[in-house]
Amino acid sequence: METEVHTSYITADSLLFAVSHRPWLPPDAPWVMTQSWNNLLFLHYAFEPQVLREIVPDVLTLDLYGGQAWLSITPFQIAHTRPPGIPPIPSISTFPELNVRTYVTYDGKPGVYFFSLDAGNLSAVWGARIFYRLPYWHASMKLEAKEGIHFHSKRIHGPAAKNGMPEFVGTYRPSGEVFEPRPRSLDDFLTGRYCLYAFNRNRLYRAEIHHLPWPLQPAEVHIERNTLVEPLGLTLPDEPMAHFSRMLKVLIWAPERLL
Repeated sequence: METEVHTSYITADSLLFAVSHRPWLPPDAPWVMTQSWNNLLFLHYAFEPQVLREIVPDVLTLDLYGGQAWLSITPFQIAHTRPPGIPPIPSISTFPELNVRTYVTYDGKPGVYFFSLDAGNLSAVWGARIFYRLPYWHASMKLEAKEGIHFHSKRIHGPAAKNGMPEFVGTYRPSGEVFEPRPRSLDDFLTGRYCLYAFNRNRLYRAEIHHLPWPLQPAEVHIERNTLVEPLGLTLPDEPMAHFSRMLKVLIWAPERLL
């Protein structure tokens, strides 16, 4: 049954009490940052496992569904970024972001591994590179919410594509009712992730995150240009699985070194 999930009224503190959907409890330590992820598109692409295995650190195990590995591209807007007890500062707390990620496990905990993260805020790029050891890159970005969401990103610094810096140009919009992913479904596998992994200078880190189940909708997508995976040596399959989500509040913890 499709149900609409409302999250706008949920505070960061009350969010910590909603844990029945999680495979493990959030950390006892205090969270260090909260954000809202708005107008987000998931583009999910299935790959043969050996294709992604070659570009994921050996210490991480590829997490498969139906015998396939998955790569997802996610353009969205980050908003209301703040640490505990401090209000968001509009000039630095809201900015567009674009991620390329896959799905992995380590020590029994499934999470995401990022091949790249492009952001339109240089301060956020350097903060995430320093404190979370993530492969963030500065990009020129624009997100316009008119008739659908038009998203344009072109990397300024970082790994290049065959014909210049990686670029994404596309328009997307919801095309169906809001639904909550069924447990153990493919929708849940691709979105119900509660930690991220970073591998930097032969060291492995894990950062815990917490959120409600994603309020998803089917998405209508028109992509004009997408060269994000060219620096990885990949070619995207023709037809992705697409989800849209209007808003999700998240809590983020400090990274923990594992190796």
